[in-house]
Amino acid sequence: MIDSYIKAGKIVSDIRGEASKMIKDGTLVIDLVEYVESEILKSGAEIAFPCNVSINEIAAHYTSPANDETKFKAGDMVKLDLGAMVDGYIADSAITVIADGNIDENYTQDEINLHEEIVEASAAGLEAAISTVRAGVEVSKIGAAVHEAIAEYHLNPIFNLTGHSLEQNNLHAGISIPNYDNHDGYVLDEGQAIAIEPFATNGEGIVNDAPGNYIFSYIANKPFRMRSTQKVLKYIQQNNPYVPFSGRWITDEFGVRRGNIALKQLSDAMAIYPYAPLREKKDCFVSQKEHTVIVEKEGCTVTTI
Repeated sequence: MIDSYIKAGKIVSDIRGEASKMIKDGTLVIDLVEYVESEILKSGAEIAFPCNVSINEIAAHYTSPANDETKFKAGDMVKLDLGAMVDGYIADSAITVIADGNIDENYTQDEINLHEEIVEASAAGLEAAISTVRAGVEVSKIGAAVHEAIAEYHLNPIFNLTGHSLEQNNLHAGISIPNYDNHDGYVLDEGQAIAIEPFATNGEGIVNDAPGNYIFSYIANKPFRMRSTQKVLKYIQQNNPYVPFSGRWITDEFGVRRGNIALKQLSDAMAIYPYAPLREKKDCFVSQKEHTVIVEKEGCTVTTI
């Protein structure tokens, strides 16, 4: 089990490093997303969830739909969140990169400085959290460490986003790792795998749903009169029964029109769960940094370093 977590972490780390170089002015988001997902498969691992690429005020849960024409602009705050599975054991990691290019065309120097501080704040929050992790620690103590580190930058964490525990074939295994002291007395055990993901913002620190659904999870088998919808559901059951999948994977397989009709019908019937992109309440900038760690008696091993 530990070896699989470590192997998955190395794959994610290597791909994260190469993919981050693509975050520059004019690059299509879909090119980055497809590069990450194809490299995970080439490595021999499985994709743990669709590659998330969330820009500026969008904190999470954006991945490209079919024919996405979204491009990075120099100076954009880009969250790259990716995950791989080896034998079902998951590595989940994220980094925030300020898109390369002629930043002065899009942002003032003060805005650039603010972007850099927000990125540094989420990284500081993650470092503080990791230094807190050990068997026997309450998860609220990890959250308190995150909040304190981000507050030093006079910024807020995202209070209603959390990290999470990981288990085999289970990305969100029931335990939340907060980004502030929420007084949760749950105590970590040696050998547990958790993903810690501080978000920092110059906004209020709350995210709300934004329009669109691009990521989904299978919930339950349901009967459908339309044969094409039933066929899509069967495909999801066979290929993505445990972890989230991209709507783009469905439209690539079944065509854009047929795939999107099926996804809406399946969502409406609660056969699948649609995830909306998450936007900061005041439309302010958001950064993220995330690592997967294995809890040890006197600390932890970071698998995605």
